[in-house]
Amino acid sequence: MEHMQLVQEQRGHGLTLRIHALTHVTRFSQGADGLRETREMDGRFTVEAELSGGGVLLEPGAFQYSVGQVQASVEQQQQGGFLRRAIATAGTGESAFATHLSGHGRVWTEPSRRHFIIAEATGESGDDMILDDRAFYLAQDTMQLGTHTHTGFSGALSGGGMRQPKLSGAGLFVVESPVPVSEVQVIELDGRDTVTVDGDLMLMYSASLRVELRPLVRGLRNAARSGEGLVFVLSGKGTVFLTPTHQALSGASV
Repeated sequence: MEHMQLVQEQRGHGLTLRIHALTHVTRFSQGADGLRETREMDGRFTVEAELSGGGVLLEPGAFQYSVGQVQASVEQQQQGGFLRRAIATAGTGESAFATHLSGHGRVWTEPSRRHFIIAEATGESGDDMILDDRAFYLAQDTMQLGTHTHTGFSGALSGGGMRQPKLSGAGLFVVESPVPVSEVQVIELDGRDTVTVDGDLMLMYSASLRVELRPLVRGLRNAARSGEGLVFVLSGKGTVFLTPTHQALSGASV
């Protein structure tokens, strides 16, 4: 479409996902072949899911429209859920619901000023991912969507308490990110090093990693002097996806 610019595309079994940036006209000019438009991205993005017999599970409220022979249904997830609504009500025992879209055709999502990133999981052992509460957006219906419960500490993980969304199985999925994919930092842990990070900067990480919530500087007096709050310490073997530029962007927009 003329008012969109393709940002990312990835093909899977029965499904192709595309991220589009919306554009707007900045000026008109007269050319030999008629009137020409100059367009620029306006900061909004949308996801297109081209279904070829496959299906997707979509965050409720994200659907905009579909074209083709696409069937829609509501699918209940495990107790505790993985969606924003479930994270907020995880302690009540309520189940979460996702919008299930399948068949043949194209599905478009509501434009958003957050960035979208397409990723793929192989389904191999250790490939499960734990997401930030605000990150889950869409997953191929071949994947299992649930909740990971952290044990051994109390407190909040990115506002989600001790529970976070968990993706397992093989397939394509889309996460929402506060920064472009070019600004996401990927850190591979080999079992020797650790990552210590403010929880607001964690986009997702391998479920195989051990996670500890503690003060950056141990001891009440030292913690008060440092001015730092609680941080997350990740260790073991796996991958961590961080958004280190997020705080600067957030501060500038306030």
